[in-house]
Amino acid sequence: MGRIIIFTGKGGVGKTSVAAAHAVFSASQGKKTLLVSTDMAHNLTDLFEIKAGRQTRRVTEYLDILELDPDWLMQKEYPGLRLTLARLAGDKNGVSLKSDEYFLLPGFENLFSLLKIRSLYLSGKYDRILVDCAPTGETLSLLKLPELLAWYMEKFFPVGRFMVRILSPISQYRYKISLPDRKAMDDIEDLHRRLILLQDLLQDPEVCTVRLVSLPEKMVVEETKRNYMYLNLYGYQVDRVFINRILPEWTGNTFMDRWKKIQEPYIHELENVFASIPISRIPWYPKEIRGLDAVRQLCEDLVFSQEFFDLPSRYYREVYEKIPGGYKLMIPFPGSDEAEIKVDKYGLDLDITIANHLRRIPLPASLKEAGITGTARDKGILSILFSLPEPSETGRDSEE
Repeated sequence: MGRIIIFTGKGGVGKTSVAAAHAVFSASQGKKTLLVSTDMAHNLTDLFEIKAGRQTRRVTEYLDILELDPDWLMQKEYPGLRLTLARLAGDKNGVSLKSDEYFLLPGFENLFSLLKIRSLYLSGKYDRILVDCAPTGETLSLLKLPELLAWYMEKFFPVGRFMVRILSPISQYRYKISLPDRKAMDDIEDLHRRLILLQDLLQDPEVCTVRLVSLPEKMVVEETKRNYMYLNLYGYQVDRVFINRILPEWTGNTFMDRWKKIQEPYIHELENVFASIPISRIPWYPKEIRGLDAVRQLCEDLVFSQEFFDLPSRYYREVYEKIPGGYKLMIPFPGSDEAEIKVDKYGLDLDITIANHLRRIPLPASLKEAGITGTARDKGILSILFSLPEPSETGRDSEE
């Protein structure tokens, strides 16, 4: 089984360099490795000092690099899906609409980058796929996209298919508008299936894990903590943290020694927050990391070993437990004990909101009539209590 490792963090913290070091070390083990950039401000060309692009480029015998362009992928590698989206928009020929008009959700085009990564994984060509992602906010938008789209399709597709069947003749005759045809709806159903499979792949901790890159600075530390919490919210496992640009114990420079003192409390804070996760320290380099030799030097300083690619401890997402009068839903949620969390239930959907981030979890049918009676947080576990109505109450409601 191959591995997918995603690298993310605040802009400018050194994600690309850390991902590249992983890739070079992995290749040195004789593992066929692909380093992928999903950040539209691609840095792989500058880092390795060779021209990368839309097609894989060989760096060493076991290492390839690739810079993904979602618009190009849609046009060239997923023409069928492009036509499907066009049909959904009523454009049967798929020529009159631009890519950003196919769907109303921001960032939808990034779906093609994720589909490409899944395709590369399933091809079996690579033992390890390492993904250099955009800064935190864009990465979160990317990773929650499959689950979000799958939810929309699950809720609205049955209604949409019915409405298209009823209204299509009327819309064509009276308003001269072509609604999506049966073939388009079948294609959308296939897209929904692929989204579910993509979501399962990315949230499988035996395949895909996330690594955070941070700096010992207040703003970066705070964003790293929020990033960790949000990733847990969406069901992704963080298995390692890197603290970059750490100054040596003694610099011989008063100004730099002062900065060393500033760094120390933030390093301790990161070590406390991520006490259960391996942490690697990276020294501050006197010059920028560019070229294969410089990346190899970073590999040596990180003291890479096989454990960097070992599978993390088994990770459980949501667990239901039967309790008197109802159920308890337990969700692993490290880093959330101090955060303001709002929990709401709408039918069979459970909404968990932190700041402006929302995760919607489908509930089992047995909880359709249940109500939320309380929440609790302890040691990184969010517990939500549900109470079931008494049979007599259900009977009275139905009689009324």
